[in-house]
Amino acid sequence: MLPKEIQSAVEKGAMLPLMEEFYTIQGEGFHTGTAAYFIRIGGCDVGCHWCDVKESWNAELHPPTSVDHIVENASKNADTVVVTGGEPLTWDMTLLTSRLREKNLKIHIETSGAYPLTGTWDWICLSPKKNKLPTQTVYDNASELKVIIYNKHDFIFAEEQAEKVNGKAILFLQPEWSKKEEMTPLIVDYVMKNPKWRVSLQTHKYLNIP
Repeated sequence: MLPKEIQSAVEKGAMLPLMEEFYTIQGEGFHTGTAAYFIRIGGCDVGCHWCDVKESWNAELHPPTSVDHIVENASKNADTVVVTGGEPLTWDMTLLTSRLREKNLKIHIETSGAYPLTGTWDWICLSPKKNKLPTQTVYDNASELKVIIYNKHDFIFAEEQAEKVNGKAILFLQPEWSKKEEMTPLIVDYVMKNPKWRVSLQTHKYLNIP
């Protein structure tokens, strides 16, 4: 159990359960190939069976870290920051994004959208999950919709999500890594028949970088 003052700081977003932070190349979606500083926040109850960072799920495993410390590290490394998880919107992102903004950083988020949108973002990557659908605020503000394709039914889910997201969101289909050999050809064929979609790949895994 956290001390009361730390628990209060976490609830206010002044401290966040930081799992890891690292400077790398964005591997997925619209900004693939660009340098970014990743801030991975612990805590997620969405529970995707194919999640590749299940160690992020339990927030109690990751030490509450002051937003000021997180921002100081981020500002030394890059001009673009990606906040990811876990599910970062589990927590109030208002203070983190305002402090990052003070450092003149571009601020991106990767989210399932399962919680209401907090914080101010330059780019919102929405990757919805069937077992806990996005909130309306995230649908309304998403910059890109990235749907993970694990099986053929996921194409139906992708179209359902495309109907709900705002009209400006850029649409991506991405093969789940363990099914990439099976699903990538289906995605390529689908995008050629439905060119409103684009293909996203986990290029960081091909490059063997974080």
